[in-house]
Parts: sequence; C-alpha cells; structure tokens
Amino acid sequence: QVQLVESGGGVVQPGGSLRVSCAASGFPLSKFFMSWVRQAPGKGLEWVSTITPSGSSTYYADSAKDRFTISRDNANNILYLQMNSLTPEDTALYYCARPYKPYPINQSDWAQYEYWGQGAQVTVSS
Repeated sequence: QVQLVESGGGVVQPGGSLRVSCAASGFPLSKFFMSWVRQAPGKGLEWVSTITPSGSSTYYADSAKDRFTISRDNANNILYLQMNSLTPEDTALYYCARPYKPYPINQSDWAQYEYWGQGAQVTVSS
C-alpha cells in the first residue's frame, strides 16, 4: 500500500537549518508531482513547495522562496525539503503529499491530494 513517512523534524534556533525527508513506498515516486504542505499551530494548511516528477522544475510559496529547497531522489524513493534561515514563523507540522493522478495540479487544492504522510514537527525557537 502507499505510504509516505516523514522524518528529520526537530527543534532549531532562529537562523538555523533543518532538512526533512519523506520516504515513499507502494507507488512509483518518479511519476508523480510531489508537494510539501505545512500546518502551523492553530492555523490551516499552507502549501510550501512542489517538484515535478523528474525534479527538473520546482515551485515555492513566497514564504519559502530563497530559503527552502525541495528535491527528490527517485532511485531511492525519497523527497526532501532543505530549510535554511528558519524563523519562528516556520514552526509547523510539515507534510509530504501525493496527488491522485500523475498530472500537474492546483497545489493548494487539498482535495486533489490522495496521500499524506503523518507529518514532521519543526519548531524554531531560541
């Protein structure tokens, strides 16, 4: 069955860096656009970034642009999000998500995502 398992969350000081990973299984990762979505305490879901199946193109929310980098290792079925220059506003549960179909989607339309990981907690605090 399809599984998405995030890891790599933790506590980091403002200005620090962290990388979260998402191990995918049960489907060919190389065929799907993949996204990172986060949810801050008491707030709704926020799209962070999306990467094309080959990894050749990436897309970022304004809040993540120039600080975060999404990447993928299709050979090992892993999705990554490298986060630099973290601020307390980045504190959230970070989810990787896969859409129903291997086509481009509206990244912020949550109904178009079929599978979600359990989330990785990232806390930015001094």
